[in-house]
Amino acid sequence: MDLREESSRFGSFSGANLRNLSSSSSAFFSANQSPFFSPRSPTFQFGNPTPESPLNVRFPVSDVSSVPPPPTSSHFWKFDHVSSSTGIARNTLSCYGNEYVRHIEKQKKLGRIHSTSHTQTSTSLSSHRLRRYDVYMGFHGRKPLLLRFLNWLRAELEAQGLSCFVTDRARCRNSRKHGIVERAMDACSFGVVILTQKSFKNPYTIEELLFFSDKKNLIPVYFELGPDDCLVRDIVERRGEMWEKNGGELWLLYGGLEKEWKDAISSLSRIDEWKLEARDGNWRDCILRVVTLLALRLGRRGVVDRMTKWKEKAEKDEFPFPRNENFIGRKKELSELEFMLFGNVSGDTERDYFELKARHKRKNVTIGWGRSSSVEERRRERQMESRRRKGKEPVVWKESEKDIEMQSIEFPWTKHEAPKPKNGTRHGRLRRSIKVMYGKGIACVSGESGIGKTELLLEFAYRFHQRYKMVLWVGGESRYIRQNYLNIWPFLEVDVGVESGFEKSRIKSFEEQEESAVARVRKELMRNIPFLVVIDNLESEKDWWDRKLIMDLLPRFGGETHILISTCLPRVMNLEPLKLSYLSGVEAMSLMQGTTKDYPVAEIDALQIIEEKLGRLTLGIAIVGAILSELPINPSRLLDTVNRMLLRDLTWSGRETHSLRKHNFLLQLFEVCFSIFDHTGGPRSLATRMVLASGWFAPASIPISLLSLAARKIPEKHHHTRLWKKFLCSLTCGFTSSQVRKSEEEASSMLLRFNIARSCTKDGQIQFNELIKLYVRKRGVTGVAQATVQAVISCGSISQHSEHIWAACFLLFGFGTDPIVVELKVSELLFLVKEVILPLAIRTFIMFSRCSTALELLRLCTNALEAADQVFVTPVENWLDKSLCWKPIQTNAQLNPCLWQELALSRATVLETRAKLMLRGGQFDIGDDLIRKAIFIRTSIRGEDHPDTISARETLSKVTRLLANVQIHTSP
Repeated sequence: MDLREESSRFGSFSGANLRNLSSSSSAFFSANQSPFFSPRSPTFQFGNPTPESPLNVRFPVSDVSSVPPPPTSSHFWKFDHVSSSTGIARNTLSCYGNEYVRHIEKQKKLGRIHSTSHTQTSTSLSSHRLRRYDVYMGFHGRKPLLLRFLNWLRAELEAQGLSCFVTDRARCRNSRKHGIVERAMDACSFGVVILTQKSFKNPYTIEELLFFSDKKNLIPVYFELGPDDCLVRDIVERRGEMWEKNGGELWLLYGGLEKEWKDAISSLSRIDEWKLEARDGNWRDCILRVVTLLALRLGRRGVVDRMTKWKEKAEKDEFPFPRNENFIGRKKELSELEFMLFGNVSGDTERDYFELKARHKRKNVTIGWGRSSSVEERRRERQMESRRRKGKEPVVWKESEKDIEMQSIEFPWTKHEAPKPKNGTRHGRLRRSIKVMYGKGIACVSGESGIGKTELLLEFAYRFHQRYKMVLWVGGESRYIRQNYLNIWPFLEVDVGVESGFEKSRIKSFEEQEESAVARVRKELMRNIPFLVVIDNLESEKDWWDRKLIMDLLPRFGGETHILISTCLPRVMNLEPLKLSYLSGVEAMSLMQGTTKDYPVAEIDALQIIEEKLGRLTLGIAIVGAILSELPINPSRLLDTVNRMLLRDLTWSGRETHSLRKHNFLLQLFEVCFSIFDHTGGPRSLATRMVLASGWFAPASIPISLLSLAARKIPEKHHHTRLWKKFLCSLTCGFTSSQVRKSEEEASSMLLRFNIARSCTKDGQIQFNELIKLYVRKRGVTGVAQATVQAVISCGSISQHSEHIWAACFLLFGFGTDPIVVELKVSELLFLVKEVILPLAIRTFIMFSRCSTALELLRLCTNALEAADQVFVTPVENWLDKSLCWKPIQTNAQLNPCLWQELALSRATVLETRAKLMLRGGQFDIGDDLIRKAIFIRTSIRGEDHPDTISARETLSKVTRLLANVQIHTSP
């Protein structure tokens, strides 16, 4: 639920774009006048509130995850049976939960509530005892960031089992609601008061400060303030920029006695234990500290332990890469992303944004179709007015010095109704409508590979990570995105395993189990606890496995969780992306010059030529800057060296190579780096071979030890020394070492220094840009893919390196239409099946509910074993025995009977595993066929009395029984 939208406007949004968020059970309240506190000034009025029925609750019904049963007519006044709303919105909050409202409306329809019911229920309310809450939270204001912070704090407390009572009493409409709030204040163990600049002119905040300070349970949380800013003398005398505007008038606006106001403010200085400041850069730390301190005071030691463990895990695994301390430029893009996600900008970013976005003397800008005639404009205005009456407004961008907001996201027409030309015909191309969404929690960055999209997203995440409970980084490559999405479950503390979704009453299909796992993650992301989900390098709008839309994985827009996407696609999900452009000339020069800033004019011209030849790609510019910093070479000599570098003859095919074909100079620059590595480490340079091996790993961080092992397995092939290598020798004489083979640390350090690879937050891991990996795959060095697969199979861990094991499986089995790239020996295949394939498939199926993917892996593994078995039973000729014509031709099975038997038994094990997994999805007929094949193999080799054969027969009996039950229930 978007905190910035009025409740009356909920109907204008389609159900596909917004989804109600779930929350824990608690009551939310809002008040406007206190029954036991009245202003001293007879002429003072708190606005002009309109009378409103207490039953007129204007926020939508929440999707409650764990709420008590609806209240009955005998006990619906008890507040421990009332569910909370989805959040604190800008509308008038009611003192009653949604379940109660639905109950009252139902009673009205049935005619069971008469005119005397109001008096009766009021009497009933006074006779019942109000539930005791752990925390009372009072606030005042409707600022979006304040409401976002408050929603998060409330949701976090309730997630840890602390019940909350939240209210903005200044918005209550009658004294009866104030009576409820008064009893709630008295019943709460602690009173948390959110203090802003506006709080000190609000009589109800002053009353809360006095009330809880007298009870010695006041916990003030300073929002965009500090304890040093809240001194009576400074406020009254308007000392400091914060109070210059109306500091001295605050106690007059408060409307009560000056002494009471001063006592309330002075009570803050007497609280030494709680110094909780919620500023823009420490929201997360502040909320975690509030929860921890409250849990300690309430004796909830388990909550403290959970929060401590979670904080340690978040600090260790939140970001995939360390922050780039040399990040240059992109101020405009960062401001734009903040505006797209939050709907506003703050701090220094606000100044930068307005400098970039403000348009002189234009108050309202309507995003439309461009120029048109006056007749069309009048017709369009009539359409807009008609849609305004229906609640559908056009996009109006209000620009002023103080606020910018997007009023709505609808256009005057959709793609089905386009403006007609004057003659009434529809010539020309129909343009689709573009939905530009600001403040809806989703933003997309589009740009070509190597332009710096990941760096931009990483910088944004580091700048704003305190506004989220955690940054969840998801790789967007189409073959891995679903697994990467499910990998975030430990941080959300949900179970996505197939067992948690298993119902004894009914066996779910594989598709239902997969959807259930995704739904559990989505449900957690749609709570009021904000997360930032970063989907980096989204390759396609559809999943590679089942062609389902990636949209199905994401939470609906408009909630507290934000989605940030980077992609090379021109558009994603019909969203208008932020098209990332190149760095400015000054920024590119600064990045290329590195530590040397005093180049002569001729060298500056050479740098400009290099920039143009690189297509102004940030990746190439960063590599040039690293070379100039690491080697004693000037830009003109580097330009000459790159121009003289010969490229290999590459075969260009497929859409993925389009970005490489137009950047020959960048590829020559890669070759220069490889030559430097070869000269440094000799003909068997470990750094070069590590880059070559990286192309066959998954698009994730690679352990240096695993990468080094794959590099050492690459077959040796000597090359003749060329003239350009001798030329590089003179350039790198002070840089080289006498060692021929560098250690893993030295080789990886060289890759990092030259920006060929980037460091990761996980110790001992690095990552390569996809452009580099694509190029080394096209380079086609013999034996690299084979060496990579062997290294991953022999030393890869299924729990830690599952992405790279899947990458090896793609090369071995040829998923989809992919060819088989690597072929293994029979002995290697048997080891692969036993130690890798079976554990990986079972883990994928049981732990992540990726049923179809696991079964496809086992099916292709079965095909590979059958193909190997076919080779074994094919007759072979031995040239030594050709003279002996009377000898029969033998097969590999006869020559290697033990190996053949082991191969057959491995196939039986895979068949049995597939049969057992089929039972979990109700595929009994397929499971019956598979288990019978396994029994036949085991009976032929080991006999009927072997334990493995008996176990398979028991499985067959279970399958037969289940299949018979299905046939009985489905028969007419």
